[in-house]
Amino acid sequence: MRWLMLYARSRQVPTSAAAVALVALAVWALDGPGPVDLGIVILVLTANVAAASVGLGGQDAALDRTAAIRWMPRRAAHVLLMGAVAGAALLAVQAAGPKLAPAALVVRDSAGLAGLAALGAVLCGAQFAWTLPIGWLAFTLVVPFPPGIVGEVGGWMILSPATTASAATAWALLATGTVLYATAGPRR
Repeated sequence: MRWLMLYARSRQVPTSAAAVALVALAVWALDGPGPVDLGIVILVLTANVAAASVGLGGQDAALDRTAAIRWMPRRAAHVLLMGAVAGAALLAVQAAGPKLAPAALVVRDSAGLAGLAALGAVLCGAQFAWTLPIGWLAFTLVVPFPPGIVGEVGGWMILSPATTASAATAWALLATGTVLYATAGPRR
C-alpha cells in the first residue's frame, strides 16, 4: 500500500481530486431551474479530465525511466481511473439532484477525453496533456460540423451516445491514448 500512496503523491492525485471535487460542487451549487445545456456538461467533464491530467508525468522524467518497476500497468490504470473519476464525479452530482446528461453520454465522453489527455501527454508532454481535450472541446463548440460521418467523428462529444461513429471515436481515442501512454510514457 505504501507504493500506491507514494505514486499518488508523486502524480499530484490529492490536488487533482480536490479540483475535481470543487468542479462537482460548483455544478451542484450553481444548478438552476430548467434543463442544463449539453455544452456545460461537456465543459465540466473536460475540466475534470484536465485537472487529473497534470499527474500523467512525474517530477523527474529521468527518474521515472530508470525506476525498477513496471510502468505499463500503472500508466494504463492511471488513464482508466482518470476517466472513471471524471465521469463518476458528474454522475454523483446528477444522483444528488440535477439531471445533467444521460449516463451513457457521460461515460462515453469521459472515456474519450481521458484517452485524449493520455494522447496529449505522449505528444506534448504531461504538463500540456490538457491541450488536446480542451482544444477538441473548443473546436466542437465553435465549429459547425458537416453532416455525415465526418461530422459524427468530429463532434463525437455532443452527439447522442447511440451514434455509432461518435461512440467508436470515443472508444478509439481511449484505446489509442491508453496504449500509447502506457508503452511510451509522457514526452520529455
